[in-house]
Amino acid sequence: MKRAIIIVLDSLGIGASADAESYGDNGSNTLGHIADYCAEGMANNELRRGYLNIPNLQRWGLVAAANKSCGKELPTKQQINPINAYGYAREISKGKDTPSGHWEICGLPVPLQWGTFPNKDSCFPKKLMQTLIDEGKLNGTLGNKHASGTTILQEFGEEHIKSKMPICYTSADSVFQIAAHEDHFGLDRLYELCDIAKRLVEPFNIARVIARPFVGNSSANFERTAN
Repeated sequence: MKRAIIIVLDSLGIGASADAESYGDNGSNTLGHIADYCAEGMANNELRRGYLNIPNLQRWGLVAAANKSCGKELPTKQQINPINAYGYAREISKGKDTPSGHWEICGLPVPLQWGTFPNKDSCFPKKLMQTLIDEGKLNGTLGNKHASGTTILQEFGEEHIKSKMPICYTSADSVFQIAAHEDHFGLDRLYELCDIAKRLVEPFNIARVIARPFVGNSSANFERTAN
């Protein structure tokens, strides 16, 4: 095989694995729940009605794999037999995070447990943040908690522009994210700060440091960029 194309339907699970209880995920089955909602008319709107209708994904074997995984038939608009091989997998990597899943898809399981930060205010260790402030020549940092990448801009974006303090946040993933305005803070400076942060979080076994540049001039129009 010279080339393979991997398409990831992020967060579209097809049934809980045997270790789901360890992660608080008992009963998880995103595709199955969507199909049930459609069948019960709870997903009807001006764009769609009735049973789940995904004929192309059915031909690729998605529904057949889900049926095998769940041990029951998903209610769909029509029965379509797959035209290719299909299957489902039970992850053996320990982490519930993006890199572990993507690496294992490509044949490289992650036997270690990535580090995460506790879900509380001021979730980052004080020494870590003070070192980041000192080495990055910062006035301080904003956020310092678990947050959505869009809501945290609404909460701290305007203060960031005034203070020039970067916005640091995390999630359930093993990640340290830094948001900063492309013009008021500077894209190159943000990248340099992320380089410093990556070195500093390595002792905590954090998988990723992500730069989150954004533009706009108020909470009403802040927007993350692809840089």
